[in-house]
This record gives sequence, C-alpha cells and structure tokens, in this order.
Amino acid sequence: MEFSSGRGRLKQARLAGDRRDLYPHSLQFYLEPPTENISLVEFESFAIDRLKLLKVVENLGVSYVRSSDSYKTKLEFELRKLKFPYKALAEDDYEARRKDHISHFILRLAYCQSEDLRRWFLQQEMDLLRYRFNEVTDNLRQKFLEHVNLSFEAVSEDLKNELANELYTSTPGLSMTKVKEQMFYKVGLADAVDLFRARRVFIKDGFAYVPFKEIDVIVLNNYRTKLSKALALTARSLPSIQSDERLQPLLNHLSHSYIGPDYSVQKNTGKISLEQIDTLSVKSFPLCMRQLHKALRDNHHLRHGGRMQYGLFLKGIGLTLEQALEFWKKEFIRGKVDADKFDKGYAYSIRHSYGKEGRRTDYTPYSCMKIIMSNPPSQGDYHGCPFRHSDPELLKQKLQSYKIPPSGIAQILELVKGMHYQLACQKYFELTHDVDNLGFSLNHPNQYFTESQRLLSGGRELKKELSNSGNCQQKSNSQESMNSNSTPTSSNTTADAELEGLEAYFTED
Repeated sequence: MEFSSGRGRLKQARLAGDRRDLYPHSLQFYLEPPTENISLVEFESFAIDRLKLLKVVENLGVSYVRSSDSYKTKLEFELRKLKFPYKALAEDDYEARRKDHISHFILRLAYCQSEDLRRWFLQQEMDLLRYRFNEVTDNLRQKFLEHVNLSFEAVSEDLKNELANELYTSTPGLSMTKVKEQMFYKVGLADAVDLFRARRVFIKDGFAYVPFKEIDVIVLNNYRTKLSKALALTARSLPSIQSDERLQPLLNHLSHSYIGPDYSVQKNTGKISLEQIDTLSVKSFPLCMRQLHKALRDNHHLRHGGRMQYGLFLKGIGLTLEQALEFWKKEFIRGKVDADKFDKGYAYSIRHSYGKEGRRTDYTPYSCMKIIMSNPPSQGDYHGCPFRHSDPELLKQKLQSYKIPPSGIAQILELVKGMHYQLACQKYFELTHDVDNLGFSLNHPNQYFTESQRLLSGGRELKKELSNSGNCQQKSNSQESMNSNSTPTSSNTTADAELEGLEAYFTED
C-alpha cells in the first residue's frame, strides 16, 4: 500500500477492465494487500470507520446473542451507516468492498503490535465475517467457498439417503425432512474439530459429515488460522513501518483506542483495606475472581495462573504493592509456605507484576477476552472463566451455593451452552445485584467491580426501587416498546465518544 499527500488516487485498476474483478465477492479473507495509492486523509477516515465498526461488533457481541434478530438488525444498520459491505450487494458496491479491503489492512498494521491487540482484532474480525457469511445466499456462499479454496466434497444423494438415520441422530437441530433437504459435505476432522468436540456432526472413516448450515464453523477456523499467521508476519515488518514519521503516530493512536480502559491506573489506589476484601468478594467480584478468592482462602495457595489473574485484578481495584505483599504473605504462611520461602520466591513475582522488578513492566489486569481465550486451567487450577472452563454441572452447583434462583441458573446455563460466556457473566451480575438491563457491556473483571460498587453506592437504582413506581415503569416499558419497533438507532454511540479524541488528533494541523 502506498500513500500520497493529495486526494487523488490511482485509477489504473478500475480502467483495466471490469473493476468488479478486483473484488468478486462482498466477503474476503484479505489474503492480498492493496497495492494502489491512497491519500493520508483517506487512510485516516478508513481506519477510524473500521475501528468504529469493530467496536460496535464487540459491544453487540456482549449485549446480544449473535444469532438474534436484534444483533443482526443493529449490525446491519452500522454497516450501512459506515458504508461497508453487509450483504451480497448490487454490482455498484465497488467502493464499499474497496474500503473494506484497505481498512482491514490498515488496522492489521495497528493491531499486530502486541498479543492483546492481536487477540482483540482477531476476535472482532471473526465475528464480523461470521455475520456476513451467514447473511449471504446459499449460492453466493458456495461461490465464496470455491473462491477461497474451501470447496469440500459434497455428499451424493445416494450416500445421504443411506446415512440418513446417522445424520439425523448426529446433527442437532435437523429433522429427518431437513436432513434430506440439506446439503452435506465431507470435511477432514482437522478442519471440523470444533464441531466434533461439540458432537454436532456425524463421523465416518476420518471425515465429518457437515451440513451446509454449519459450514461457517469451518470457514471461521480457516480464517482464524490465516489471519493469525498474517498478524504474526505483519508484526515482523513493523520496524520498517515505525520508521515512517507519517504513519507511526496514527497507528499508535488507533491501537490505543481499541477496548476502553485497561485499569492500569486506579483512582482508588490505597483506598481499599485488606479487611474489606472478603466482603467485597461476595458483593462485587465477578464469578472468576470470587472463585479464586475462595480457593485462596480454602487452600492458602494459588498456582501461578491463579496468582497472576487474581493478583492483577486486586491491583486494578486499588491494592498498593505493600498491601499486596501483606495480603499474599499472610495467606500463604497459613499453608505450607514459611515466611522466608515467601520472601525469597513469591514476593519477587508480586513486585514484578507491579513493575518493580525485571524489565519494569507495569502489568495490567486481564480482560474477559484474555481470560476466556488463553491459558485454560488444568487439574488443581482455579483461574480462567467459570462460564467457559467449568463443567456445566459443577457450575450449576456453584451458582446454587451462591443462592442464584433456579430460573436464573437455567438462563445462565443456556447462555453457556450457546458459548455466550460474557452474556452469562452479565446475567450473573443482574441476578446478584437485582437489576435489569445493565445499560453497558461487560468485557473486563475490573469493570464488573467498578459497576458493582457504583450500583451499591447509589449510582444506579435497584430493580426493587423501580418496581415501587409502577406508572413510571409502565411508561418506560411503553417507550422501550416504541423504540424496539422503530428504525434502530446507532449502537456505536459509545464508540463515537471514545474516538472523539482520535478524530481530533487526525484533524490537527
């Protein structure tokens, strides 16, 4: 990709035959980088629009079930508004496809710079592709699969009829009639491992018989692999990009605007006493941290993964280094660790996490995405996300012990079954705080704590208080009903606010 200081850009590609040849589909894997010249003004506007779009994708993903009508309606509205491809558009959507292509590669440059940035970018791009892929027609899906060399062998009608009973019993959600109507593909187990683990496909002779409605899982796995490798390769080329004084400041500002606060700087530092932690763990800790705190109190020890996840969370809610050392030492010496061993071993890692040892890196608390997607717990570990990593029956027992009502437990388990882990945590928040419709999307354990403290201190009204004013509630419900039936309003209001500073930076002289 080349950049020019003016508004003009190279039109050679458009003049050389039909410009639709450049982007034959509204979907793509972004395998080839753009080669045309673009102005810095266009570079900046494309980057900001795609970042807005990805932040909307993130917020909707933790506020709605991805297959729901509300999710689809709101995301289509944003795609239209920002002029990105959203379905198999008409032939004149070249500009939308071009913007989609170029903006992806711009953000790839900005978001290859660290593991957390790569993880965030990869997740949002996958969610965006999932939505787009499921919105196009069956015919266009098939053409896209062929375009990206994922044209699997279709199961013949004779073989499908022969295996009809096996396909029916092994493929949830399909009736015998649907089995006979649905097209199936023979896919190697390596490509269908997620479907195999979830017991959603029939397996025979080393092949998974995947219905066309599940082929998006195969597409997303393939896309994840390709984009992960591409981000790693892009990271290697960063030194040459960083030498460009025009681009590096812009890319840094983009990458620093991706997910809200990282809770590395706390206004509450030193304001929380060690005596408060037990009470706070019950009232305001998310389930992952409540689980770690209980394990620490019960066993007087946590393994490294648990110490990192919980220790950085405590740092984020305001524990000073001195408090952290005292907290961990008091608990560990109640177990099998004497004071001398703690001072020589464990104390170093605590000082290290506060940026006082080693490379002096001031570590930030883990986000929900990092906890869900990395370092799964093994036997004897207590870190991770309980909604993602716990056995459903054990999770049910834990929720029962915390006095969650049976109807609430059923709702949480249904969300977990659908792999909506952050929505399950959000439901847990609502049930433990007796509120409806949080009005925000949970994506960080420290955000959970902050919102809980705000609510408990009177920052939000409790559901019980609201129910006392029936007329107001009916009016509110009426208004919500009117809003739900009207044209969807922009769901990236938060994203717009967060990016105001970024846009101001770009428009500075």
